[in-house]
Amino acid sequence: MSLSADDFQRIAALAKLRFEPAESQALLATMNRFFALVEQMDAVDTSSTEPLFHPVSAVQDIALRLRDDEPLADDALARRAANMQNAPAAEEGFFLVPKVIE
Repeated sequence: MSLSADDFQRIAALAKLRFEPAESQALLATMNRFFALVEQMDAVDTSSTEPLFHPVSAVQDIALRLRDDEPLADDALARRAANMQNAPAAEEGFFLVPKVIE
């Protein structure tokens, strides 16, 4: 996939960006090199490769630092209740906010 000059101008207009013609051509060339690299990486067969959970795990053993899945302590519940007193609207321990997207 490569972008045409019209595609680039449309994207720039949507982003409300303006470029000089020379700058526009240079950016278009850079973006098209990026897309060519993505196509090249997409062509590599990775079906037998196991996904990494961390980039460093390919070269050394990594132990994830996960917290234990435990219920909240009583003091945490008390802090939560105190914080909810400041809420203009709350329900079941959650802040209620006005709908902003129709």
